[in-house]
Amino acid sequence: MKAKVYIETSVISYLTARPNNDIRAMANQNITAEWWETQRHKYDLVVSEFVLAEAGLGNPAAAQLRLAAIEGLMELRATDAILVLGRELIGRNALPTKAEIDAYHVAIAAVNGIEYLLTWNCTHIANAHTRPKIEGTCRAMGYEPPIICTPQELMED
Repeated sequence: MKAKVYIETSVISYLTARPNNDIRAMANQNITAEWWETQRHKYDLVVSEFVLAEAGLGNPAAAQLRLAAIEGLMELRATDAILVLGRELIGRNALPTKAEIDAYHVAIAAVNGIEYLLTWNCTHIANAHTRPKIEGTCRAMGYEPPIICTPQELMED
């Protein structure tokens, strides 16, 4: 059985964005495209209603590309347990109030037992300072947290 990977919105944004002149963004785009081409078939990919909502925002043409990229992936829906865990992640200062949607990305992955949360959001989610707080809050609430990582960190031979 394949491990499950929750694809957070930033990954889809890098995958479908026009080439960027910023060297870091360009590197993330290239790594994301490589992961999508060579690694995604090794996993069962899932998204959530939160990803669909975020992917549909902004420029209509760009939103259409993002939504097309994740079409057909299993969609996880929010439940009361997810909303409770999301609020706890903020209430226990694992994530700041302004990162509410990020808390729900983590919560939906944890509550559904998803092994990996793939993200380029290194400000709030894939961050060495927030990961221990996220993991501690998930465990305190009775859930095993997903392994939070970037596409670069989830590469296999």
